[in-house]
Amino acid sequence: MSTAELATSYAALILADDGVDITADKLQSLISAAKVPDVEPIWCSLFAKALEGKDVKDMLMNVGSGGGAAAAPAAGGAGAAAGGAAEEAPKEAEKEEEKEESDEDMGFGLFD
Repeated sequence: MSTAELATSYAALILADDGVDITADKLQSLISAAKVPDVEPIWCSLFAKALEGKDVKDMLMNVGSGGGAAAAPAAGGAGAAAGGAAEEAPKEAEKEEEKEESDEDMGFGLFD
């Protein structure tokens, strides 16, 4: 990671920690105040656009979660709401797959 990227990342974390909106101007102000040399303004613009409307603290707290934990209860709730019809569909699909995969129906086996 380059010095420019690192400085912009730290500036974004500082702004997020203070609860301030992350904008390119604010990022550039912090980088200038820290006297980090040779940081092009494009980095501040890129980071500001990437983090626009996002809660950086929430992103940091959920780094290892992968997002699957939030989706699982929603899927489970939908299956419970649909009732028995949702449970029958996977069973039928499994039965169909078993029939298609069977080589015994074709009249030959593994060692023929």
